[in-house]
Amino acid sequence: MEARLVVVSGRHAGREFGLTASPVSLGSGAGCDVALPDAGLADRHALLVEEFGCWYARPLPPSGSIEFRGRLVSDLRLEPGMRFRVGEAEMRFDAAAARLDVPAGEGGAILPEEGVRQLHAARERLVEQVGRVIVGQRTVIDQVLVALFAQGHCLLIGVPGLGKTLLVRTLAAALDLESRRIQFTPDLMPADITGTDILEEDAQTGARRFRFNRGPVFTNLLLADEINRTPPKTQAALLEAMQERRVTAAGLTHDLPAPFLVLATQNPIELEGTYPLPEAQLDRFMFAVNMDYPSASEEPEILLSTTTDRSWEVARVLDAPAILRFQRFVRQVPVSPHVGAYAARLVRASRPGQPEAPPFVTQWLRWGAGPRAGQCLLLAAKAHAVLAGRFTVSCADVRAYAAPVLRHRLFRNFAAVSDGIAPDAIVTRLLEHVTEPEY
Repeated sequence: MEARLVVVSGRHAGREFGLTASPVSLGSGAGCDVALPDAGLADRHALLVEEFGCWYARPLPPSGSIEFRGRLVSDLRLEPGMRFRVGEAEMRFDAAAARLDVPAGEGGAILPEEGVRQLHAARERLVEQVGRVIVGQRTVIDQVLVALFAQGHCLLIGVPGLGKTLLVRTLAAALDLESRRIQFTPDLMPADITGTDILEEDAQTGARRFRFNRGPVFTNLLLADEINRTPPKTQAALLEAMQERRVTAAGLTHDLPAPFLVLATQNPIELEGTYPLPEAQLDRFMFAVNMDYPSASEEPEILLSTTTDRSWEVARVLDAPAILRFQRFVRQVPVSPHVGAYAARLVRASRPGQPEAPPFVTQWLRWGAGPRAGQCLLLAAKAHAVLAGRFTVSCADVRAYAAPVLRHRLFRNFAAVSDGIAPDAIVTRLLEHVTEPEY
C-alpha cells in the first residue's frame, strides 16, 4: 500500500515523506527515515509499522509521545487523512486504503494457512490493545475472544467493579463495532429491548402508518448488565435474538446486525430482588465466565492507572467484515471423529441416570448438559486452536473449555448445594473420569 506522511504545520510544513518498507523511524536524528530537526522531538521519537495492510504509529520510550485529538496515545491506527502531532509538528497520513486484508482463495474462502496466521496475529493484537485498558483478567479476555469467533454469547459472573462494562467498550473499540448497554431492572419491558411500533401520521396526506423503532438489541456487542434483575418475561425477549440473530415484532422479522454478541453480567452475591435465569436462557450462553478479583500485583496497577486524567486510544484491529469471514473460517476447521466422540462422552457423562454417568453425577445433579453443550465444546475447541495458531483440534482443546461450557448447564440437587459442591468441582471430576476414546 502506498502511503506517505505530510507535515501540515510547524517549522517543516509542506515536507512529505514516503512510507515504503516497514518499520519507519521518526525523530530528530539524522539516521531516522523521517528526520525532522525539531527541539520537541527525541532522537528516535516514534515508529510507523505496517501490519495486516494497515499502518500504526507508536511512540518510542522514554521520550517519545504521540498526540491525537488532544490525548496521548500508545498505539494509533492511521486512517487516510488522519492528523496527529509529534512534538511541535502536526502530521497527516495519506494513503489509498488502510484496512485489514484477509487473504482469500477461490469463492472468497480464507486459505487455511493464511487464515490461521492472520487470526493468531489478530488475537495477539487484540489482547495487546485490550490489555492497555483492562489490567489482568487475561483468562476472561481469552474466553470472550473465543466466544466471539465461535459465534457464541457469554454470561459474565462477578462482583461489581471488576471492569465488565469497560471490557465490552474496549473490545468494541478494538474491533470497530457498535456496542450498547442495557441496565436490566424489575420494571424493564420486552419492548425496551427489542423495540416497538410507533404510529406516525403524514403531515401532507394525513395517512397513518406504523414504523418499527428499533431497540438497543440492534447492535454488534450488547452488554446486558445484571440480567437476572428483570422478570423472566423480559429475559425471554433475548431468546430469539441470541439464537436466531433476529427479532420478531408485530409479525415482521428484523435481522440483527452481524456480528452479534451478547455479554450478560450477573452479580453472584446479592440475590434479593433477582429472578434466576431459566434453563432455556442459560443454555443460550456458550460460556459462563467467572470474573475473579485482581491479583496482589495487578490491583496497585489498576488503582494507579484509573486515578489519573490520562486516557489511551485503542487501535482498531479488525472490522465487521473481517470478523464475519473469520467466524466462517472457524466453522470450517475440521474435527476428527476421535475429538468429536470425546466431546460427546463428556456431555453424556454429565446426565444423571444415563449408563455413561459416574455415580457422583447421579448423586449430585438433577439435570445434565444437553446436545448444545457438545456443539459449544467443539466450536470453542476450534476457535481456541486457530487463535493459538493451529489448524488441528485436539482433546486438550475440548478440556480447556469444559468448565465455562458446562458450569451453567449442570443443575445440582439439594444434596450437592447443601454440601457446598460447586459446579466447577463436578466438571473437574468429569474430566478425571471420562477418558479419550480409542483410535
